[in-house]
Amino acid sequence: MANRYLKQLNLCSETIARAVHAHILTTGFRPSSYILNRLIDVYCKSYNIRYARNLFDKIPKPDIVARTTLLVAYASAGNIKLAKQVFNATPSSMRDTISYNAMITAYSHSRDGHAALQLFIEMKRKGFFPDSYSFSSVLSALSLIADEEKHCKQFHCEVIKSGVGCLSSVLNSLITCYVNCASSPLVSSSLVMGSARKLFDEMPERDELSWTTMIAGYVRNNDLDAAREILDGMTEKIVCAWNATISGYVQHGFHDTAFQLFRKMHLMGIQQDEYTYTSMISAASNAGLFKIGRQVHAYILRTEAQPSVHFILSVNNALITFYTKCGEVAQAKEIFNKMPVKDLVSWNAILSAFVNARCIEEANSIFKEMPERNLLTWTVMVSGLAKNGLGEEGLKLFNQMRIEGLEPCDYAYAGAITSCSVLGSLDNGQQVHSQVVRLGHDSSLSVSNALITMYARCGLVESAYTVFLTMPYVDSVSWNAMIAALAQHGRGVEAIQLYEQMLKEDISPDRITFLTILSACSHAGLVKEGRHYFDTMSACYGITPGEDHYARLIDLLCRAGMFSEAKNVTESMPFESGAPIWEALLAGCRIHGNIDLGIQAAERLFELMPQLDGTYIILSNMYATLGQWDEVARVRKLMRDRGVKKEPGCSWVEVENMVHVFLVDDAVHPEVHEVYMYLEQLIIEMRKLGYVPDTKFVLHDMESEHKEYALSTHSEKLAVVYGIMKLPLGATIRVFKNLRICGDCHNAFKFISKVVRREIIVRDRKRFHHFRNGECSCGNYW
Repeated sequence: MANRYLKQLNLCSETIARAVHAHILTTGFRPSSYILNRLIDVYCKSYNIRYARNLFDKIPKPDIVARTTLLVAYASAGNIKLAKQVFNATPSSMRDTISYNAMITAYSHSRDGHAALQLFIEMKRKGFFPDSYSFSSVLSALSLIADEEKHCKQFHCEVIKSGVGCLSSVLNSLITCYVNCASSPLVSSSLVMGSARKLFDEMPERDELSWTTMIAGYVRNNDLDAAREILDGMTEKIVCAWNATISGYVQHGFHDTAFQLFRKMHLMGIQQDEYTYTSMISAASNAGLFKIGRQVHAYILRTEAQPSVHFILSVNNALITFYTKCGEVAQAKEIFNKMPVKDLVSWNAILSAFVNARCIEEANSIFKEMPERNLLTWTVMVSGLAKNGLGEEGLKLFNQMRIEGLEPCDYAYAGAITSCSVLGSLDNGQQVHSQVVRLGHDSSLSVSNALITMYARCGLVESAYTVFLTMPYVDSVSWNAMIAALAQHGRGVEAIQLYEQMLKEDISPDRITFLTILSACSHAGLVKEGRHYFDTMSACYGITPGEDHYARLIDLLCRAGMFSEAKNVTESMPFESGAPIWEALLAGCRIHGNIDLGIQAAERLFELMPQLDGTYIILSNMYATLGQWDEVARVRKLMRDRGVKKEPGCSWVEVENMVHVFLVDDAVHPEVHEVYMYLEQLIIEMRKLGYVPDTKFVLHDMESEHKEYALSTHSEKLAVVYGIMKLPLGATIRVFKNLRICGDCHNAFKFISKVVRREIIVRDRKRFHHFRNGECSCGNYW
C-alpha cells in the first residue's frame, strides 16, 4: 500500500496528491513520515501552502525535512514571518545546514541583509559547516548592505578558506557583492570594481551570470568603456550581456552607439528579446527619433511571429510611451486598445499620454475606467488637472486620494500646490505647505519649486523668495521660477540681479530662463538690458531664439513705443511672423494708440486665429478710445458673424477658505447690494483725494453719467470692495482677474489703497499689481 501511494505521489500532481490524501484518510492507513513529507512537498510546489500547513500541523512530531520544506515554501512566497515562525519552532538539535540555508535565503529574498548575516554567524558558531549554497545565499544578502570594500574582502577570505572558491555560483555571488558595494558613497567605485574585475578575470569558468553581472556593474558605475571592453571580449552570444550594455548607452544618452550595437547584434545572429526592444524604443523616444522608432516597431512586427504575453506587454508599454512623447497620441491609443493583456503600467502610460496632450476629458474617462490605481495614477491625474488650469478639480482629487488611504508622495504634493497656484488659493496653499513640512517633503525639489510659483501667484513674492533661499538644492527650474516671480510682480531690476547671480553660480540658462528674463525686462521697460540678453542667447549659450523669444523682444520694444525697431526685428526673423508676433505688436499698439499698425496686426490675426476673441476686443477698444463708434460696431458685428464669443470678465477673492466670484455688473452674489453701497461711499472719499473716473475705458457710446456708473460695476472693483468689507482690518486684499485689469480700475485702486490704508494686490492675466499708499508697484508701466 505504501509503495503504491509513493508511486502515485511521485507523479507530482496536486490533483493526484489530493486523491491519495483522501484515500489515506478514508482507509485509515497510517502513512510513514516519508509519505507525509512527500504530500507536503507536492502541496508546496503546487503553491497550496495552506493544505501543506494543515497537514504539517497534524503531524505529532514533524521531522527536519517537513519543517525545511514548509520553510522554503513560505520563503518563496515572501512570507518571512511564517518562515521565521517555522524555523524558530525547530529544535536546535534538529536543525541542519539545509534548514539554516533556507532561512538565510528567506531573509535575503525579503531584503533583510542584516538578519541573514546574523543567522550565518549563528550557524557557524553552533558548529554547522557552510556549503556552497550557504555562501551563495549569505553573499546575496551581503550585497544588499555592504558599503565598504572590507566587508566584501572578509567574506572573500571566508570563501577561500571554505574551499568553495572555485564554484561559479559562489564566485558570481561574490562578484555581485563587489559590484553593488562599488555604488556606495563610502568607497572608490573604480577600486572596488577593480577587485570585482580581478575576481572575474581569475574565474576558472564563466557563465552567463558572470559576464552580465560585470557589464551591468560597470554600467551602473558609469564606466561604459569598461563595459564595452568586457562585451567585446566575450565569445559567447549572451543576450543579457548585450542588453545590459545597450541599456547603459541609452541611459547615458548615447543613442547612436546603442543603435549601432543593436544592428551588430542582428548581424551576429544574437536573438533580441523584449529587453532589447524596450531599450531601443526608449532610445528613439528620448532622442525624438520618430522614424527610427517606427522602424523598430515595424521590425518587431515582422520578426516576432509568436511573442509571449510578457513580451507583448513590455514592448507595447514602451511603444505607448514612445508614440506619446512623439505627439502621436492616437497611435498610442490604438496600440493600447489592441493589447490582449494590460497591466497597471499600460493604463498609467495611456493616462499620461492624454494628460500630456492636454486631453483632460479623455484622461478623466481613462482614470474612471481603470481596474486598479496606484500612487503614480493619482499623481499623474492631480498634476495633469493642475497644469491644465483645473485647479479646483486637482485639489478635490488630491483630497479624495488621501481619503482613500493613499499617502501622497512629493510629486503628488507638488501637484496639489500647483492646483492652489491656479486657484490663487493662499489658505489652501499654506495648509499644504504645512503638511509637506510635517512629513519632510519640504526638501523635495519638485515641492519647493511648486511652492515658489504658488506663493508668487498668490501675491507673496517675499514668501516665494524665502522658499528659494532656504532650499537645500536648487536647479535651473528653481532659478527660472524665482526670476519669473520677480518679473510678474514688476521687480524687473531684482529679476536681472538674480539672473546675474545665477550665472555666477555656474548654472547655465536655458530657453525658459530667457523667456522669463525678457518678460522681466518688458514689464519694467528695461529695453537696453532686454536686447542685450536676447543677443547673448545664441552668441554665448548656443540657444537659437524661438518665435516665443522674438515675441517677448517685440513686446519689450512695442511697450516702449519703439515700433520701427520692432518692425526691423520682425523683418530679420528667420521665419515668417506667426500669431505670437502679431499679438505682441497689437498689444503695443493698444498702449500707444498706434491705430494703423494695430489694424494691420489685427487683420493678420484674423487670418491666423479667427476665433481668438482678444483680437476683436483690443481692436474694438482702440476704436472706442478714438470715439470711432461705427468702427466699434463693425468689429463687434464681425465677431458675431464669425461666432466668436468674448470671454466674460470675472474676478474673485478668497475669504475664510471660500472663493467669492464677481462678474461685471454683478447682480448674483448674495451680498452684492451691500458691495455697491460701500463702493459709493468709497468713491466719495476717493473724489476728495482727486479721483476722477476715466470714462475712456467705457467702450460704449453713452452719456458721461452712465459711463461713470458702468465703471463702478467692473468685476475687479466689486471683488476688492468685498475683500475690504469682509477681511480683518489691515489684512491685505488679494484679488484675481481672468482678463487684463481695466485702466480706470488700476487708477481707482491707487486711491482706494490710500483711503482704507491697506495693501491691495491684483493679479490679472499678465502680471501682479501691488497697490500701497496711492502707488502701484508697476509704476504705471503695464
